[in-house]
Amino acid sequence: MAKKMISWNVNGLRACVGKGFEEAFKALDADIFCLQETKLQAGQIDLELPGYHSYWNYAEKKGYSGTAVFTREEPLSVSCGIGVPEHDHEGRVITLEFPDWYFLTCYTPNSQDGLARLDYRMEWEDAFLAYLKGLESRKPVIFCGDLNVAHREIDLKNPKTNRRNAGFTDEEREKFSCLLEAGFIDTFRYFYPDQKDVYSWWSYRFHAREKNAGWRIDYFVVSECLKDRLADARIHTEIFGSDHCPVELILKDKGE
Repeated sequence: MAKKMISWNVNGLRACVGKGFEEAFKALDADIFCLQETKLQAGQIDLELPGYHSYWNYAEKKGYSGTAVFTREEPLSVSCGIGVPEHDHEGRVITLEFPDWYFLTCYTPNSQDGLARLDYRMEWEDAFLAYLKGLESRKPVIFCGDLNVAHREIDLKNPKTNRRNAGFTDEEREKFSCLLEAGFIDTFRYFYPDQKDVYSWWSYRFHAREKNAGWRIDYFVVSECLKDRLADARIHTEIFGSDHCPVELILKDKGE
């Protein structure tokens, strides 16, 4: 049986629940469903998702960041963070180990206005890639989430005017290139190398979503050795409830 995986930056889960989250969750019917930017602490939401094991990583700062994973299959092990103390206060990564692969959800730090956090972001990128390669030395890796970078000009509506803005700096784009060169696949571009005008995030300002003036910053990325098991990658632009929409990966079973 192929596995269906979904990733969604919900920009505040409590707000998203009020905008149809549970209906979208049921309709997407994923085997693994990941969230970023939950903006929660433990006990702040009562969410019933029958048939799923739930795992949460909360930021120490209230109302900020945070990730979650809901999975039908119980993992062999679960860990939060990447094992580097300075990077593990903001609830950004959850790793699940399954028999065939590791699965991660990630909410990459935003470089922020004026690139105030760009230097920190560069440190994070190096530490995260080292963490991925450490996992990959044991078994293949699948990771997803809001990676806060539009990799190529095709990945955002207005590349020229955004050249030095957070999410489209040369430095951030180069780090994503390094990630791919290290043996990983951007699954959406694997299937749709030249697809234009498909985005996963739109500013709440300037009627950006109505105009489709967006950015593709939400990804599923896999180890190259899983290439033959990739079935499809999708971006669910029809689903509302956040300033991001869900992204999807379908992975075939071995031998399918």
